[in-house]
Amino acid sequence: MPAVRAWAPRVPGIAEVFHAWFTDHAYPEHTHDTWTLLVVDEGAIRYDLDRHEHGALRPGVTLLPPHVSHTGRSATPHGFRKRVLYLDADVLDPALIGHAVDAPALGDALLRTRVHQLHRVLEAPGNGLEAESRLALIGDRIRRHLRGPAPPPAPDRLAADLRDLLDARMVDGLALRDAAALLHTHPTHLVRSFTRAYGLPPHRYLTGRRVEAARRRLLAGEPPAQVAAGVGFHDQAHLHRHFTRLVGITPGRYARTGSP
Repeated sequence: MPAVRAWAPRVPGIAEVFHAWFTDHAYPEHTHDTWTLLVVDEGAIRYDLDRHEHGALRPGVTLLPPHVSHTGRSATPHGFRKRVLYLDADVLDPALIGHAVDAPALGDALLRTRVHQLHRVLEAPGNGLEAESRLALIGDRIRRHLRGPAPPPAPDRLAADLRDLLDARMVDGLALRDAAALLHTHPTHLVRSFTRAYGLPPHRYLTGRRVEAARRRLLAGEPPAQVAAGVGFHDQAHLHRHFTRLVGITPGRYARTGSP
């Protein structure tokens, strides 16, 4: 049985804090609209980022950029324990995404200490100013690591336009043929362009965006049935299936993890 705790702190720049212990859960390929700042406390994690395999180990810090597909699974039979900060996309310059894709593992003892300290501060209410100050120091340290070669070329315009359409119609959804008509292209070419640019097909991207939105609404106290309808799932069972696959626990259990 996985052990999970999640909450949305009232700290600008931090969308969610997520602590978890998993033994056999494997994350399918997905994306976030946030930066994922992760430390491993026990075990080790193997993950694919932009179709390249990497590992996350206890001594270091892992940074996964927004809108880049990745997976995750335990590297040993004993599972892993991790702590994650989901940081708003504007906490770091989008121009740093390319270098983060190339080098997501940050072997920096001081950075890890600062991330650990921030988690400790976030576990106690009323420390907003200290948390913001510590996040600022972490951001500065990360920028030192990520200043490097120029980022790779941006996704092609067709793929980016489809992503904008999917984001705008997250709740109502969008038929592929309608998207192709709006973008004046063939559906097959549209799927290929999007998958090449973002590492996963449009329908899986849309599901991931809905799950991301569901996480935030569940932590805000909305009941799962209302959340399911509010983010575009057909019903609560539909939310339950996809949420459990992507997050590792059911929406109901996730909502009950509570705030510190």
